[in-house]
Amino acid sequence: MKITVTEFVTLDGVSQGPGSPDEDTSDGFTRGGWLVPYIDETFVRRASDWLDLADGLLLGRRTYEAFARDWPKITDPADPFTERMNGLPKYVVSNTLTEGTWHPTTVLTGDPVQAVAELKGRQGRELQIHGSARLGDTLLAAGLIDTLRLVVAPAVLRAGRRLLAGPGATSGLRLVHHEATPNGLLLLEYETTGRAPQGEYEGLTAFV
Repeated sequence: MKITVTEFVTLDGVSQGPGSPDEDTSDGFTRGGWLVPYIDETFVRRASDWLDLADGLLLGRRTYEAFARDWPKITDPADPFTERMNGLPKYVVSNTLTEGTWHPTTVLTGDPVQAVAELKGRQGRELQIHGSARLGDTLLAAGLIDTLRLVVAPAVLRAGRRLLAGPGATSGLRLVHHEATPNGLLLLEYETTGRAPQGEYEGLTAFV
């Protein structure tokens, strides 16, 4: 299976609390809800297209607990995501949970890199990480992420937890799709290419 990451970020790289001011107030964060003003039909349609590719969800404990609390309560039959989010197999990486409440759930204990590498070797399409920025960052540094999808909001917060801020190896990316929505969201899809390349600037003649 391919391992993919979908993350919402601001222009200054913040991924914390996109959905509401009280979604994630850890470390005193008070600037949540920054994605909501920019949501539009194009974004919803593209996010639905991405979810269509999933054979399972891969989540960290904190995101899993928030999703397990909220998604089963959504009963609107017109909601484009609920049936799939609730029905897909869930894999939660945690050494503190013993079982899941959002079925069907499998708890992955031990070393997260090893556990996800074993999942990656199975047959299937995509195992998708939504939210769970620290898990995604860890797996990207370990070379296990195949595709990174970013939804970039035109906002600068200057506070909050950043995406891709952890230690580890560099990551090279190749842009394979880009799109701007009417409300100003940038939808960027990258494939990973191994380590980030390095070079030395030798003047404009080097590019001619």
